[in-house]
Amino acid sequence: MVGFREVLFKKNFFSLWSGQIISEFGDRLNQMALIALVYSKNPGSVMALAKILFFIVVPVFVVGPVAGVYVDRWNRKKVMIISDILRGVLVLTIPVFVFLEMMVPVYIMVFLIFSSTRFFLPSKLALIPSIVSKEKLMVANSLSNTTRMIATILGFALAGFIVKWIGYIWGFYLDGISYFISAVLVSLISIKKRREKGKIGEEIKVTGRIINKSIRRNLWKDIAEGFRHMVAQKKMKAVTGALFLLMGGAGSIFCIIIVFIQTSFGSVTEALGSFGVFLGVGLFLGTILYGKYGQKFQDLRSIFACFTVCGSIISIFAIYVANNPIFSIAGVLIMVLGMAAAPIFTCANTLIHLLIPDKARGRIFSSMEAVMHLAFLVCMGITAYLSLYLSNMVILFVSGIIFSCAGVMGQILFSRNKASEMEVGL
Repeated sequence: MVGFREVLFKKNFFSLWSGQIISEFGDRLNQMALIALVYSKNPGSVMALAKILFFIVVPVFVVGPVAGVYVDRWNRKKVMIISDILRGVLVLTIPVFVFLEMMVPVYIMVFLIFSSTRFFLPSKLALIPSIVSKEKLMVANSLSNTTRMIATILGFALAGFIVKWIGYIWGFYLDGISYFISAVLVSLISIKKRREKGKIGEEIKVTGRIINKSIRRNLWKDIAEGFRHMVAQKKMKAVTGALFLLMGGAGSIFCIIIVFIQTSFGSVTEALGSFGVFLGVGLFLGTILYGKYGQKFQDLRSIFACFTVCGSIISIFAIYVANNPIFSIAGVLIMVLGMAAAPIFTCANTLIHLLIPDKARGRIFSSMEAVMHLAFLVCMGITAYLSLYLSNMVILFVSGIIFSCAGVMGQILFSRNKASEMEVGL
């Protein structure tokens, strides 16, 4: 069994991993700053929060599929560095427009920042198999997800207090700086290139140039191929459906739970920051435990089991917080939610790495992002509209029930498919 040390302390992976801790930490400050900015303009409005999230999600559809194609053509390390630098510059312009009380340019900057992210994320995910061996992929993906968990713990622990006592403007400043630091760390990654010798090597180069010209003429064909990979195999269909469901559930509760916590605990960012710590601890523990013991359970049953638990916790949290809650108990519920959700992406990403060839990974991750965020955006819009007529507690409770039922149905369908395959094998 592969240990964490064998992967983490290799120079290339450590540079990628540590760089993302810093940039993800900055993202938490950015998110909290945007929440506080929206609250300062429209206190307690789910629709106002959904509006800023709209500009965060739209690049997934407009830019994501095209970005995935070019990620497969370009040097992925360089793409990550340029994306980090560009995001850092764009984030630092937001305080200027806030000072001038110009919100439209703020929305444009948010759109451009997350358009750059559409190049960064598939590059990062597609790069992992190039710097670790196949048998270390599960642990590498666990550690990659741990990056987000550690940043969540540290970021949310500080972000709520930074935004309250110093102001949300500093959240943008620190986020911009974090991107520059991440760019430096990513630049330290060295990827060995295969040496080509003699005539064969020259023939390979010529063939590569011919293929590259052909690819340029078939951009939309390549985009379509990325989506086809998502349904080309039974397991990929299941992974795609599972991630669609996950992001649909996240979208249905994201804006609702933020406003629900703000109104229930009478705090704009402090309570969110504290709950973020509980969530981060849960995500971290869940990732570590799954990375250590989950190598025995890499199939889809793990994902659907996590769905069932997550939905149950969301419903319990909604009822409990609505009835004179104790903050620490509510926090524990959020922590358990994080522990249950953590293995989903680790398992899904590992399956994609194993099922999809290297030359198509950039496209598949971008296409997957588009499908996932479509679910997020649609469900977020539905629940934001429903919040005009239903209480946030009711929406959260029902969303949790639906999520749990979907997990149970996934388990049933998976078991039936397994049984059918065994009968065919016999």
